Amino acid sequence: MEKYESKHVRIRRPASMIYSVLSRFDNLTPVLADKVEGWTAEENTCSFKAKGFPVSLRIVEKEPHKLVKVTGEDGSPMDFTFWVQLVSVDEQDTRMRIVLHVQLNMMMKMMIGGKLAQAVDQIADQIAEAFNNAPV
Repeated sequence: MEKYESKHVRIRRPASMIYSVLSRFDNLTPVLADKVEGWTAEENTCSFKAKGFPVSLRIVEKEPHKLVKVTGEDGSPMDFTFWVQLVSVDEQDTRMRIVLHVQLNMMMKMMIGGKLAQAVDQIADQIAEAFNNAPV
């Protein structure tokens, strides 16, 4: 498995608040329903289409205010697991990073490895921006 880690991003919100949102897929419905095709979500599962490919995700581990671990369900185009790690620096300062483990053959690694590294950074930045710009 290949490993891609995002940079650490700073979110000016309590880790408990960030965790409460990210630990339930159904909390993401207001944000994602009109941005991806076919979005459906329950607490620990969601599905949607990405570039025409069906994607199903399941939360497989949660550690309150620290970790949300997600894996692709059967039928996903790739075997992968990713997690969101949260570290509370103080009440209004949380550091977050995303770690992605994905099974890629050598050709796929050459084709999309660099894009995956950029993608985890972009996703971390977008999550941080959304929380930092949300009304208190």
